[in-house]
Amino acid sequence: MNSTQPETLDGFAINTSALTRRYGKLTAADCIELRIPYGEIFGLLGANGAGKSTLIKMLTTLLSPTSGTAEVGGYDIIRSPGEVRRRIGYVSQLVSADGALNGYENLRLSAKLYGLPAAERENRIANALEFMGLADSSRRLVRTYSGGMIRRLELAQAMLHRPSILFLDEPTIGLDPVARRLVWDRLLNLRRDLGMTVLITTHDMEEAEMLSDQLAIMHAGRISVIGKPDELRAGLSAEQGTEATMDDVFVHYAGGLIHEGGTFSGVAQTRRTAQRLG
Repeated sequence: MNSTQPETLDGFAINTSALTRRYGKLTAADCIELRIPYGEIFGLLGANGAGKSTLIKMLTTLLSPTSGTAEVGGYDIIRSPGEVRRRIGYVSQLVSADGALNGYENLRLSAKLYGLPAAERENRIANALEFMGLADSSRRLVRTYSGGMIRRLELAQAMLHRPSILFLDEPTIGLDPVARRLVWDRLLNLRRDLGMTVLITTHDMEEAEMLSDQLAIMHAGRISVIGKPDELRAGLSAEQGTEATMDDVFVHYAGGLIHEGGTFSGVAQTRRTAQRLG
C-alpha cells in the first residue's frame, strides 16, 4: 500500500487548544491541550468516565466542543469537518463489521461508503486484506471470525481510504493475549510502513507501553500528565523511591485499573458494555 502523507509536514497531526465539552453542569473534557506529531502512536489512558471517548468524538467531528479549538490533519474540526473526515479513520469500541457478510464483502461495502473509485476498489481491498493478514479468510462469514480477526478487519475497513490519522477506541478490548499481539503488530506496521498517525485509547498498561511513543492520562475530564512511557515510569520511580511500573503510573495519575478479558458475539457484547460505561 502507498505511504500515507500528511497535508503539512511542519505542523501537528492533532493540535488542540483549551478544547472543552460540557453537558449541563458536567464538564466531560476540560481545556484539553494536545500536540501530536505526524507519524506517532499516541496513547490516551484513563478510567471509565475520564473523558477519553468525549475527546475522541470531538476530534473525529462526531461531537461539537462547547469551547476551545482543535485542528486534525491541518483542518479545524468546526470550520472544516468534511476535510477532517476525509483525512481520518475511526474504529470505535462497538463492532462495526457485519457478521452476516464475509470479510471481502465488508470491505467492498466500506469502499463504496468511502466513495472510492470503482477502478481502485479491488486493488485497495486486496491490499488491505493482505496487510491485515486476512487474505486467506476473506470469503468466510465474519460471524465465524475470532475476536482478533474481527478487529483486524475493522482496521482494514478504516484504512481503505488511506487516512493520515487513525483513531482507535479500545482496539483490543475483549481479546485474548495472542489476538492482542497480532493487532499490536498490525498497528506498528501501519506506523512503520504507511507513516500513519494513530491515537489509541486503552486500559491495558502493557498495550500502552508497547505501542505508545507518548501517552496522556486523563482524570475527571482533564489531562493529568503527558510523556513517554519510560520517562513517566522513571519520574514516578524517583518520586516514590521504588521502581515504578506503568500500572503504578496509571494508579498515581488516574486512580485505578480496568482489566478486560474472543467470538463475534463475545466481542460485540464486551464493547456494548464498555460503551455504556463511557
